[in-house]
Amino acid sequence: MENDKPISGQEGLHLIQKMIFIAKQEQRNDGVGWIWWGWMLFGASLFSLLNARYNWVSPYFFWDTLGVIALIYFIIRSIRYFSGARRKVVRTYTGELIHKLNIGFFVSLLFIMVAMNGVLNPMAGFPMLVNLYGFWILVYGTAMNFRPFIIGAFVAWAMGIAGLFVKTYEAVLLTHALAVLGGYIIPGHIANYTFRKLNREVGHFSV
Repeated sequence: MENDKPISGQEGLHLIQKMIFIAKQEQRNDGVGWIWWGWMLFGASLFSLLNARYNWVSPYFFWDTLGVIALIYFIIRSIRYFSGARRKVVRTYTGELIHKLNIGFFVSLLFIMVAMNGVLNPMAGFPMLVNLYGFWILVYGTAMNFRPFIIGAFVAWAMGIAGLFVKTYEAVLLTHALAVLGGYIIPGHIANYTFRKLNREVGHFSV
């Protein structure tokens, strides 16, 4: 048959290169989720820091707002996961693992934030949040084999440890903001740049 003719060495090399780039692309995340959540967490820290000085609203107003957003997001993700729409997406083992860990992360996040509104002192609560961030960032960076996230996890943990020793609420908010900047925002933007670059390279090999 005409379609069974062997491919040339050049065509074979082109095909291999294309497959490598597509595999790399699938292993990367566009970083948008990390950027959005990172800036929301950073904004909540910054506005809470300013609120601690100027007393605009309740000390927990911005965190409660973020908690509501996280809860709505978790509910939407759960509905999509358990609905028929879930079966329309074919996930790799890594993708399925990340998805399950993502659910666990948001449950743990909401648990700590609810505790901080009750029995848990915010001076201890924020370092616990940062510790959770570091764990999730490390797992994700390792699963995706993306070094900026792995480095970001240790940056977050360093800020979490620093948060255990600061003496004021404003200082612990600052360590939280720096943890988010180093663990979420900067790696997220690097991931987005890398993803778009790979997209262009895959597009180049597909023509």
